[in-house]
Amino acid sequence: MNLRQQREQFECETLSPLAMKSADTLGRAHPAALCTLRTEFQKDRDRITHCKAFRRLMHKTQVFISPEGDHYRTRLTHTLEVAQIARTVARALRLNEDLTEAIALGHDLGHTPFGHTGEDALDTLLPGGFRHNEQSVRVTLDLNLTQEVRDGILNHRTSGAPATLEGRIVQISDKIAYINHDIDDAIRAKILDPHDLPLSARSVLGESSTARIDFLLRDLITHSAAAMDEGRAEISLSPNVATVLRELRAYLFANTYAHQLHQSERKKIQMLIRLLFEHYEKHPDKLPPDLRSNYENDPKGAVADYIAGMTDRFAIKRFGEIYMPGAWEA
Repeated sequence: MNLRQQREQFECETLSPLAMKSADTLGRAHPAALCTLRTEFQKDRDRITHCKAFRRLMHKTQVFISPEGDHYRTRLTHTLEVAQIARTVARALRLNEDLTEAIALGHDLGHTPFGHTGEDALDTLLPGGFRHNEQSVRVTLDLNLTQEVRDGILNHRTSGAPATLEGRIVQISDKIAYINHDIDDAIRAKILDPHDLPLSARSVLGESSTARIDFLLRDLITHSAAAMDEGRAEISLSPNVATVLRELRAYLFANTYAHQLHQSERKKIQMLIRLLFEHYEKHPDKLPPDLRSNYENDPKGAVADYIAGMTDRFAIKRFGEIYMPGAWEA
C-alpha cells in the first residue's frame, strides 16, 4: 500500500464510526488523480494554504481597522486560531482532523477587506446580497475542493447546517475563537475593561481568555463525547454553557462591535467600498483579465469578486489612485 492508502486504513481502524473517512469522500466537481502520499482532505488543506486568497488574509481586518499595534488579530491569525481549536476538538473526539483543518483554514477565504463592515457594504450593493461564506466557496472553485470541505465552508455560520461532524466542530470553534480574541483585542484597545464583562461569563467561563477557551473546549469535548457514545451525531456545548457564550457574544456586539470609535470608521469604509464598486462597474476594463470575462454575464458579481478579494491596504491604495488628486508632473 502507498502512504495515502495506509492513512485511509488507519482512519478506518482508529477514528470514530461517526467520523468522515477520507476514502468515503463524495469527491470533487472535476475528477482528479489520487495522490500516493496524501488523502483527499490533506490535499484540500494544502491547496487552501498555498492559494493567494489565503495569503491575503494577512492584511484583512478582523475587527479593528488599521490597528497601530502589532498584536491585534487579522483575518489570517483568526483563521489559524480557529484551526488550532478545531483540530484539538477533532482529535479528542476521534473525528477526521484533516477534514476539520481544511474547513477551518478555508472558512474565511471570501471575506472582504475591513471585516464585517466591508461585508455589510457589499451586501447593500448586490441585488441578492453578499455573504462571505458563499464568497469563500466561490473563491475556491478553481481549487476543486472535495464536497465535504466545501460544505463545511459554506455552512460555518450560525445559520448553517454542516453535513459532517467535522464541519460542525469548525462552526462552534469559529465562535469560541472570535469571541475570545475579540475581547482580548478590545481590552488591548482600551474599549473594554475585563472587569466589565458579564458576571455570568466570568463566573462560569473564567476571568482570562486562556481560562475561557480551556473551559469551553473541555465542555464541548465532554458534552459531544457523551452524545457520540450514545450513538448521536451531535457536536455541541452543554445547554448552560451555550447560553453563557451567547450572552457574552451579545455583550461584545453591544460594547465592542458597536463602539462609537469603531462606528466612526464605518461610514468611511462604506463610502470607500461604494465608490470603488461604482468605478469598476463603469470601467470594467480596469478589472483583472480573469474577471473581465465574467463581467458580461454578471457585472455586479465580477466587481464584487474583485473588491471582496482586496486587502485593506490595497483597497485604500486603489481608492487613492482613483479619487485623490496626484502631484502635478512638470
